Amino acid sequence: MAVLWNRHRFSGGLLVLDTTNTVVLRGDAERSFDRFAERAEIASFAETATIFRATELGGRKLFFDGSEESAGKVRQLREAADGLFRQAVRSGQLDTALFPAVLQGAAICLDGAGEMIGKEGRPFGDPATPLRFEVALGVSAISLLAGHEWRKVRICPHCNWLFVDRSRNGSRVWCDMSICGNRQKARRHYERSKAKEDEDG
Repeated sequence: MAVLWNRHRFSGGLLVLDTTNTVVLRGDAERSFDRFAERAEIASFAETATIFRATELGGRKLFFDGSEESAGKVRQLREAADGLFRQAVRSGQLDTALFPAVLQGAAICLDGAGEMIGKEGRPFGDPATPLRFEVALGVSAISLLAGHEWRKVRICPHCNWLFVDRSRNGSRVWCDMSICGNRQKARRHYERSKAKEDEDG
């Protein structure tokens, strides 16, 4: 079944984190599944990321070539980035033992790209030409690793997604308050109501 890549699917706040979140229920061996198992979904995700990550990408359009080689690059970097940034959330530090996998994954994604990036107003290069998704993913991962924003990465207690907390006081709890926050509130309300019924009954 095709995925609806809506705004909620881009709650990570950065392309690399949105991509790590394409593994659903990560950590739950029985229920977890990969939305990128089908290459068509990677293409659809890349197309939608152009819209929801327009600011990060400097307005550059993304595309995925549909090949298994490119899909393998994307999945490899996704898993390495998830491991590094998830560990950083838990420890408050970056584990250098996890760096090589991320750097190697990014290098594979960037190899042969021939892009010029980082110019003022053009963080991902010339917005007039499309950019391969795996290249953008490599740049996003390195940018998060190289700066200080990795310290703002959080893990949503409801869905286990990674996201950047850009709230003023750094107190954001949910990846998406309208989805995960409300579901958690509803669950707590149900549990309280059930407990009261049990007491009264």
